[in-house]
Amino acid sequence: MRGSVCRQAAALVAGLSLILGACTHNSASTEAANSELNTPPADYKREILGAMHAYLNDPTGIRDAAIAEPALKTVGNVPRYVVCLRFNAKKRDSDYAGVKEMAAVFLVGRFDRFLDKAKEQCAGATYTPFPELQKLTR
Repeated sequence: MRGSVCRQAAALVAGLSLILGACTHNSASTEAANSELNTPPADYKREILGAMHAYLNDPTGIRDAAIAEPALKTVGNVPRYVVCLRFNAKKRDSDYAGVKEMAAVFLVGRFDRFLDKAKEQCAGATYTPFPELQKLTR
């Protein structure tokens, strides 16, 4: 009986070791995958300008455009490079909508999507003028 209890305890310890080892391995592979996904964007301004043509109804006449440097921020519980933007674009009726703040999310160093509600990601961002955005044409 005593030998049976020892064998069960040994089997339990061995099983837990395998499970914990798998967690550690998975954690390391997750970190490696995140580091590959989080390559800093090199040509982020050009990619944002291209995406704004599809995003905005009228990309002309933008005012007060500003941009922040890429920064690693949490987006949906995962780290991603984010570039914060501020601008005042025209609405459909040619009036201006007011200054809008949003974030461009990058994956593997390339533009992935815009976040319209980026208050958390852009908190504390340091903006510089982005005159290229103000010069967009149709």
